[in-house]
Amino acid sequence: MSYRRPRFVREESWRYKRVKEPWRAPHGKTSRVRRSKKGWPAVVKIGYSRPRATRGLHPSGFRAITVWRPKDLLALDPKLHVGRIAHTVGENKRVQILDEAKKANIRILNPGLKRPAEVVPQVTPEVTPEPTPTEPTPETGGEQKKTRETEKKEPEPAQEKPKKKAKAKTTTKRKSKK
Repeated sequence: MSYRRPRFVREESWRYKRVKEPWRAPHGKTSRVRRSKKGWPAVVKIGYSRPRATRGLHPSGFRAITVWRPKDLLALDPKLHVGRIAHTVGENKRVQILDEAKKANIRILNPGLKRPAEVVPQVTPEVTPEPTPTEPTPETGGEQKKTRETEKKEPEPAQEKPKKKAKAKTTTKRKSKK
């Protein structure tokens, strides 16, 4: 299905921040990448292409077909195709498409539904109240349990910083050049 290809990066993209990584063909007269020097990244060539039979296939081996409405599913063969719901499709139509796909046994790549309470009911765990510091607890054998509240110290009064004196503005006359 797929095989290992080199990672094609733009020449010197690892060296300069201003040169981004997406592939650009090297044009320089002395370019090491263009001259295919050993130790430099590979150049994109036709020999690296995939076989025609597998080009454009989803990694699962099926051809992905975009679906906009439930009627589009009639054109799909479950043995060859998988559906991908278009990003502009709303939630109501998405539900219809998913129902039709389930009936026709067609796999949908992006079924994501955003129904909050209907799909997964939220279960809230019950919170047990903690005993107050005055109540004895079984672990302490009747002693009071220390809490953060009993250990808190009173805040110290804030120290006032001395105010800076404002400097008097002095004006100087400019000497005129004669």
